[in-house]
Amino acid sequence: MRFIEWLYSSYPNPHVDGQWGALHIITLILCLAIVVTSTLLLRNKSSKARRIFIWVLAAVIIIFEVARRVINLCKTTDYSTNNILRILLPRPGCAISCWLVVIATIVNKKFMYNFASIIGIICAVIFFAYPGVGFNNEYILFENLYSIVTHSLFLVLCICFITLRFTDFRYKNCWKEGVCLLVMAVYVVLEMFVLKIESDPFYFMPGNDVQEIVGLGYGIFVTLYVAFLLLYFNAFYLINDRKLVFKKKSK
Repeated sequence: MRFIEWLYSSYPNPHVDGQWGALHIITLILCLAIVVTSTLLLRNKSSKARRIFIWVLAAVIIIFEVARRVINLCKTTDYSTNNILRILLPRPGCAISCWLVVIATIVNKKFMYNFASIIGIICAVIFFAYPGVGFNNEYILFENLYSIVTHSLFLVLCICFITLRFTDFRYKNCWKEGVCLLVMAVYVVLEMFVLKIESDPFYFMPGNDVQEIVGLGYGIFVTLYVAFLLLYFNAFYLINDRKLVFKKKSK
């Protein structure tokens, strides 16, 4: 295997069922170890020290995201507007999550940390429950490495945003995350129906992979999908507000 074949992920790479194999499990253990260790070491440190840590992880994500786009631009022969946009813009939910954690780190506002954590955690959980990329080839080429590293880092960052106290989930301020959700929804609609660069970023269209796995009709599936998201989003605020109530009662 030549380096250019590894970099362009052009080397023949047979499919394997690597989900919940050794590499998958080791990756999850490392993610957990980084979260626990960084939380224990940095939780009582200054904001500057905690910010340096998340900036380091976000910088690695940026490097991989930029590198992948440069590589794909170099190896493509299709320079149509549609294909260039497919290469440059974040399309699936996990790619969107990557950029959300980067934006949150740059913006450094609690509402953005809140939103990035909510979206990123659910995307990472779905990915690591049964990853469709990264672990499913015989060799770890650049595309595999990119997938594993970025998914791992945005999972770690989303959790660390919470454990290192960058987030603050309060119902009275949740309209800000609501605005972020609306902006993301508009972007998803644009990439699906206007730009046509992604068919179903968050698995809510008829016949998606999740629907096929659970084996439900689309009507029931989308009803449960919406109900689950409502419960999931509210869980962050219910847990945090409950904690604040107990603190007030103990005074």
